[in-house]
Amino acid sequence: MKFIKCMTVTGLFLALPLFVGAADDGKPAPEKQKPTAVTTVANMKKTIYNPPLRGAPAGRVGGGTRGAGERESFSLLVLAPDHVGYTTDTQPCLYWFISRTTSYPVELTITEKRGVTPLVQKVIKTPENPGIQAVCLADLGVKLRKNVQYNWFVSLLTDAERSRDILAGGILENIDPPATVAGKLATADSSALPMVYAEEGLWYDALEALSRSIALSPNNVELRRQRAFLLDQVGLSAAAVFETKDQPVP
Repeated sequence: MKFIKCMTVTGLFLALPLFVGAADDGKPAPEKQKPTAVTTVANMKKTIYNPPLRGAPAGRVGGGTRGAGERESFSLLVLAPDHVGYTTDTQPCLYWFISRTTSYPVELTITEKRGVTPLVQKVIKTPENPGIQAVCLADLGVKLRKNVQYNWFVSLLTDAERSRDILAGGILENIDPPATVAGKLATADSSALPMVYAEEGLWYDALEALSRSIALSPNNVELRRQRAFLLDQVGLSAAAVFETKDQPVP
């Protein structure tokens, strides 16, 4: 079954201000506490990610720079968990984040974990705006093999020698859907798809379904808050915090 196609999007994140009333002694009330990236609203449907139990843990590589040729620091992240992330799609969309615009070329690389020749090594479009970006494997004409782990990286090519590339990376694997997924999908409407996938430990499918919904309803603040909440659960705090800012809707 072919899962959801995706588009590049930026968005908003959920924040719940904590109000403090004036003290009984007449002193001025303290300033409002600033919200954090994990704050949620009680009536919002939460997309809770359950990390899969199978497989060995694996690291996530994060990138960034502090004044390396562009004078300002920025964060570069792949939107992947800090372990092997699963998808049931042979051609998923992969999401990444950059906190500010860049003039550097951007390269996507995908290799089998024990492979030598990359499945993909391609310069992709440099983003016009900061925030969450996407690249879909269907657009590149490549497919993932079943039950094979892949390392994937997004790199900023800062010099011709490639000695100072700034890169971020994660791991993904295409698996058969868990037996419990079919029944849940049969009774779920489109708004519940991200929650079903996240509950079943299918990180890339959950993020893709949620991002697809955002692409169809770009002014839906609740959807954007759900995505930021999902990112925060796996430690992608820089991307989640960026989502709390008042970014213009494309």
